[in-house]
Amino acid sequence: MALLSSPLPPQNSLKPQFSSHSSFSPCHHTSQKVLAPNSISCSLTSSSPFTEKHSIERYQRDSWLYQQTPPQASCSVPADSSTIRENDIALQLPELKKMLQVLREKRDAEAAGGPKRGPGNVFLVGTGPGDPDLLTLKALRVIQTADLLLYDRLVSNDVLNLVGPNSRLLYVGKTAGYHSRTQEEIHELLLSFAEAGANVVRLKGGDPLVFGRGGEEMDFLQQQGIQVKVIPGITAASGIAAELGIPLTHRGVANSVRFLTGHSQKGGTDPLFVAEHAADPDSTLVVYMGLSTLPSLSQKLMHHGLPPDTPSVAVERGTTPQQRLVFAELKDIVGEVKEADLISPTLIIIGKVVALSPFWPLSSREVTLAAQT
Repeated sequence: MALLSSPLPPQNSLKPQFSSHSSFSPCHHTSQKVLAPNSISCSLTSSSPFTEKHSIERYQRDSWLYQQTPPQASCSVPADSSTIRENDIALQLPELKKMLQVLREKRDAEAAGGPKRGPGNVFLVGTGPGDPDLLTLKALRVIQTADLLLYDRLVSNDVLNLVGPNSRLLYVGKTAGYHSRTQEEIHELLLSFAEAGANVVRLKGGDPLVFGRGGEEMDFLQQQGIQVKVIPGITAASGIAAELGIPLTHRGVANSVRFLTGHSQKGGTDPLFVAEHAADPDSTLVVYMGLSTLPSLSQKLMHHGLPPDTPSVAVERGTTPQQRLVFAELKDIVGEVKEADLISPTLIIIGKVVALSPFWPLSSREVTLAAQT
């Protein structure tokens, strides 16, 4: 295939032809390793180049927590639920306790001169798939004025760089099999600082209410009398699909889209059991956090009737400069993901609409050259 020296062809010029049966074969390529279209510096290396750099920057952001500070005088606040929670493991870091003390003293000083000040607000803020330009204006305003922001590994460095100079960042990241803080500890942190009068932001990748456990945090805080405001974000499915030129629905190709999580709550319904209903050739399936269950899911989808040549794409850290991805037919996607050594967070899109992407028929070298023009 000749190398491209011009921009990518118009999307409609690559529109595949569909036959009346469900089998689909848009081109001769069964799989393609594809570099990030928005970054010519990315490559399909044996491991993500992002992990070590991200860990170092996270430590630098949270260094304020580990500063050696002289003992502070105990705060003369009557014993209540908030001071009891201060003994919780989530609040043992000295700087966190110091920050709580300052907030409470400020609250008490203001109350002495007038009406008692109520608790602060908690904002559940969706930061989108990673590109800071995809933040909403409201999210940006809240991020720049918060007292304390709790974030995890799904929030990109570029978004964290927008945090205001007087705000404090606290990492509460969770990955499969390892939690820096439990969900219960996160609840207590949000509650303790809100009760002390702080404006607290819980930063979440994508949208807080799409596989983000935002509903659990909202329910817990509202039961404690804390006002919670949700600022939606662009969910990864929308952001990554737009980045790759994939319409999640398309007339005559896909009339519905289904979001599926690869994780399930312990004791809950295994997401693989929904494969029978998800194996619809006229629907688009988007799998969040699905790397570990992809081998079983792909087999079950094919077992329940989804054609083995259904176009698929797996995208690691979509919309960011660290984006890496592979295109493949469903029968090959597991092997291609393994060979590329994609890591979490990776989003998987399965369906005929994937072949509508202008990148679908191209080799990785051609996509790289096209991205340079």
